[in-house]
Amino acid sequence: MSDGNNKKEWGSISSGYFLKKTMKDGAIKICRAVLLFGLCFLILQPILDKISVSFMSQQDIYDGTVISVPRNFTFFNYTMVNQLMNFWPSLFETLFIVLVSSLLQIAACTLAGYGFARFKFPLKNFWFICVMLIIIIPPQTIMSSLYLNFRFFDIFGLKRLITGEPINLLNNVMGLWLLSATGMGLKSGLYIFMLRQYFRGMPKELEEAAWVDGCGRFKTFIRIMLPDATPMLTSCFLFSFVWQWTDSFYSTLFLINYKTLSKSLGSLSERFSQWYAQTNVAGAGGGGVSAFAPMGYQQMMIATGMLMCLAPLIILYLVAQRAFVESLSQTGIKM
Repeated sequence: MSDGNNKKEWGSISSGYFLKKTMKDGAIKICRAVLLFGLCFLILQPILDKISVSFMSQQDIYDGTVISVPRNFTFFNYTMVNQLMNFWPSLFETLFIVLVSSLLQIAACTLAGYGFARFKFPLKNFWFICVMLIIIIPPQTIMSSLYLNFRFFDIFGLKRLITGEPINLLNNVMGLWLLSATGMGLKSGLYIFMLRQYFRGMPKELEEAAWVDGCGRFKTFIRIMLPDATPMLTSCFLFSFVWQWTDSFYSTLFLINYKTLSKSLGSLSERFSQWYAQTNVAGAGGGGVSAFAPMGYQQMMIATGMLMCLAPLIILYLVAQRAFVESLSQTGIKM
């Protein structure tokens, strides 16, 4: 009885504080859950719609009773897109080009980021401002300069002196790889900034202990700094890979003669329209009947092609998600 009286007295003294606090915490959790669910739904809903549409037949598009679940489930869209995009050869060629480019870009940006974080050299602040300009200025503004430099590429005029002609690096993957290897590739300024901030947050005592043990600067960088920066390197590599996978600017400048997924996806609507017209004209007996693909049918094929292009990126993220999430959490602490 005394315990019950004590609880009543404590409740009357606290004026229901604990009950109010419990109700408040519960309301906050419910609001947080609803907000997270809404944000996730906004992100995933377009992808889920495209997945649903990719398995529909042409009749399902114009059927008002079909919303999300296909009535006539089919794999025809994937088969057709695979043929029109020449998917597998384009996939392997894109994978090779982007993988080499991303590795070269991250290697160059890692060296630059570590240099800005740990070394003092003349005009250091000026050069870092130039790195910031790489982030701010869109690459389209220097397209003319890039075109002229790589169309008439030469190293100190030696090639022109020997052969009388410069090197044409346009329509050549070497031009793209050269930009990546020199830290001037797509979004390179962002990766240099991220790696610089990460290396600045690492304790200098690690390097000093390595120097005492007889390691030089390069050996310290390879054996001490790089292993600790693996999560951040993974994140930068993922960003570089994804942005170059869907890039259309540099691929148009350097990869015209190469079969890439971004180019194949960009021309998918035109190719499908040609196939649809030829099929319908042939079905009409070749009587000169022009047939245009319905807009909804074209969008269905484009949605299917987008999913097929996104599938390798999703697989890559699932493989590297642990290091990616770890890098984000460590960056938030060290920056």
